Formats: sequence, C-alpha cells, structure tokens
Amino acid sequence: MINMEVCANSLESAIAAQKGGAIRVELCDNLAEGGTTPSYAQIAMAKKMLQIKVYPIIRPRGGDFLYTQLEFELMKEDIKICKSLKCDGVVIGILKADGSIDKERCKVLVELASPMGVTFHRAFDMSNDFEKALEDIIEIGCERVLSSGGESSALKGAATLAKLIEQSAGRIIVMPGAGISKTNITELIKITDAIEFHASARHTSSSEMQFKNQKLSMGAAADEFSHDLTDSQLVKELIDLANSN
Repeated sequence: MINMEVCANSLESAIAAQKGGAIRVELCDNLAEGGTTPSYAQIAMAKKMLQIKVYPIIRPRGGDFLYTQLEFELMKEDIKICKSLKCDGVVIGILKADGSIDKERCKVLVELASPMGVTFHRAFDMSNDFEKALEDIIEIGCERVLSSGGESSALKGAATLAKLIEQSAGRIIVMPGAGISKTNITELIKITDAIEFHASARHTSSSEMQFKNQKLSMGAAADEFSHDLTDSQLVKELIDLANSN
C-alpha cells in the first residue's frame, strides 16, 4: 500500500487532501517560498476539522536553512504551540553553514516535539553529503525525511532516492517529493521502491473579484487574482495510480 502525504498550503487545501484520501498533511503557508509555518488558527482548525494526521512545518522564513538564535527560539515556540494543539507531528530542518545537518539544534527540536512525530524536510536536499546526512537524521530521531534526491524534481533524483531508501534499511522512511504527478508516480515507485510520497496536487483557483486593479501588485505573485489549492480529485487519482499495480 502506497501512502500519500499532501503539502497543504491552507486549511481548505488540507480538507481537500483528506477528501482525496491522503493519510497526512504537511500544513504550511507561502508555498512560493518553499513553505513556512502556518498561523495558529490554521493549525488549530485543522486539528478540529481533520481526522488525518496534521504535521505543520516549523520554518520561520523562506530562504536558506541556516538560522539565527532568535529564529531557533521561534521554532521552539512554534513546536510548543503544535504540541499544545495536539498535532500529530512537525516538520523541521536546520543546516550548518558548511551544509551539514545541525544535529545539536535538530536534536533539541526532536526532543521538544516528543511524543509528536518529526519529519526532516527538504533542507536535506541542500546538505553537502546525502549519505552522512541520512545517518545524522536517523541519529537525531526523525521518523522520515522528505527528499527529491537533491534534484529539482523527484524523478530527476530517482536514482539517488533509490540508494537512500536502500541505505535506510527500514530505519527511517525516505519520502520522495517535488514534482510528483500522475505522469511519473508509477515510474518513481518502480525505480525507488518508496512506500510514501509527498505531493501538493494543486490546481489554480481564480479570484471572484469583479473589480481588478491591474496597475499594482501586492506581492511577488505573477497573478494577484488567483491562488493555488489542493485538488481532492487529483489526490485520489495519484493514490489510485500508485496502488494500481
């Protein structure tokens, strides 16, 4: 049985992920920046409204994964909030300046999160030595690691993902993510032997605004009058394809 985690950029997306058959959501905000910590309300209402597992990402900003002491303190506080809201787990990742896993800080976060589960996110793909990084992540106590094999998509990194899954030897789940789609999930399963996948399964939702001021932009988005949402039907189709063989 192949399980699907969905990267949900809102409560609405998380509800769609559950409807489509996902077993877990990585709840986040700002997907354009790779995902940042969602608001208290998003987390609290997700826990009230969902029956599947909720794992908020603990990431105070976009950009790299080298954090100041202040940012580290923010991450600890966000984990405490997630624990108080009875989340099932959290998603973390901290690197040192040389590209190695910051085991000391990550260990603090894993211990603080207990008994919640912990996933190590794609900061892994920015590390300087995948084999060592995997062993470090196992050592600090994470239950899974999300990775594209260090490439722009999981399909491009499939051979590396297969090696990491073999190296893991059941000690941790290596979960392919990045560009997972109906056109490649079957091939990825054959190449990697992965048992869990991570997808956003998004579609673009157009704004219902009748008046649109096109002379300015409120942010970096190319289109101010649309936003992405998880598509429950696409989630279902991905899961059906993954389990069709």
